[in-house]
Parts: sequence; C-alpha cells; structure tokens
Amino acid sequence: MRKTRVLIVDDDAVVRLAVLNSFADDPNTEVSASSSGQDVLNRLAGGEQIDRLLVDWNMPGLNGIELVRKVRADPRFSGMRILMVTSETLIECVALALAVGADDYLMKPFTKEMLLGKLALLEVDCHE
Repeated sequence: MRKTRVLIVDDDAVVRLAVLNSFADDPNTEVSASSSGQDVLNRLAGGEQIDRLLVDWNMPGLNGIELVRKVRADPRFSGMRILMVTSETLIECVALALAVGADDYLMKPFTKEMLLGKLALLEVDCHE
C-alpha cells in the first residue's frame, strides 16, 4: 500500500513541527513541510506527488488563498485534497477558503485529534 503524502505549508515553525509530530506514529503517512506557498508551487512543478495539502492562510509572499487558487487552477492536481489551517475565524473567511477550492477548514489552535479527524473526513468521497 502506498503511503499518503501530506505537505504542511505554514510560515510558523511551531505549527509545522506540531503537524509533523501528529503523524509520528502513522506508518501509512509520509509528511513533509514547507514555509512558503511559492516553495509548494516549485515542488509541485518539479513533480513532487502530494495527496493532502495543509495550507496556512497568512504567509508572507504567496498567501494561502492565492496558493489554493493556483493549485486548483492546474488540472494535474485535481485529486489533491486541501485543508486550510489558519487563525482566521470569520465566517466570510471560511466561505472564501471553500469558494477558492479548499476542501475543509481547521482553525488554530487545534489538537492532534482535531487535525487527524479533519484529514480522515477528507478521505471520504461524497461523490460515490
């Protein structure tokens, strides 16, 4: 069985470490991290395979909303599931993230259980 590849993109090293640690005991998931949206685009352009993308909203340079828009604009990544992970709490922000292509939304701060629960929901294909 192929491992699920998860990439967390957040400019906060503490958040990246927390997400990486959340998967420490999961042999079926391969997790990597990035600190910028542009790095993610470069990695994807270079052929890196990502199944789940966890995206922070507020990052310098290419922010999370712009990153989601760019990923969703490329048909090669249509199967990628995207979870917006952010401190933005306004309902308008949630709606915008979903409108541009995020599959779900997780507000900071979060627990390991909350993160893994949201990712488990991304595994469910509601279109069957």
